[in-house]
Amino acid sequence: MTYVVLRLSQRHALAEESIVSRVPHPKLGRGGKLTAFGIAAIGVVLLTASALDAQLGLPTFICGLVTAAAVLALSRQSPWPVVKGISWSVLPLVAGLFVMVETLVKTGTIGHLSALLQAGIEKSPTHAAWGAGIVASIADNIANNLPVGLVAGSVAVNDHLPPPVMSAMLIGVDLGPNLSVTGSLATILWLVALRREKIDVTAWRFLKIGVLVTPPALVAALAAAIW
Repeated sequence: MTYVVLRLSQRHALAEESIVSRVPHPKLGRGGKLTAFGIAAIGVVLLTASALDAQLGLPTFICGLVTAAAVLALSRQSPWPVVKGISWSVLPLVAGLFVMVETLVKTGTIGHLSALLQAGIEKSPTHAAWGAGIVASIADNIANNLPVGLVAGSVAVNDHLPPPVMSAMLIGVDLGPNLSVTGSLATILWLVALRREKIDVTAWRFLKIGVLVTPPALVAALAAAIW
């Protein structure tokens, strides 16, 4: 659904110019190949740590550090350009999101949300699943999907929710951020990377496309998971 809507909405822009002719195709050097290998290794480590129910932060950090050190040593470069290129301003944002989640736990908000969800499930599991998915998708764009995902995970683990409701919450957390630039940490990092290349994507421009893309994909995915 996402592809179809993007293809239809962007058909005029795609017809106006050839993207392939404008983008250079440099060959991947040894450093690039090593980086690609490191990214693949990080993926394996994340999956393994998740399967073992281990914390994901430290293994990811170690893999990234080892990969960066290997690339810098191979190319005999100083680490300072890499250090300067890190989006340090994002770190306080992420820390603040985790603090916000912990605040919700301490104030009993998550318990209240669990009670509301359980009451909805008792009345109609189908309606509760639709509501949970839509509310999660909207909450993503208000508070970012990182804390929303953590809250949804806490509610799901504590309450042993029916599979359709859990699937709907996961879909809402995953697809909701496509609506706006505030929806996910990935989008924020993507915008930071674009601005380094002098490419400016405004929140309004992102929203205009997100409003077309998100609802059809969200409704289709929820319908497939619930029914």
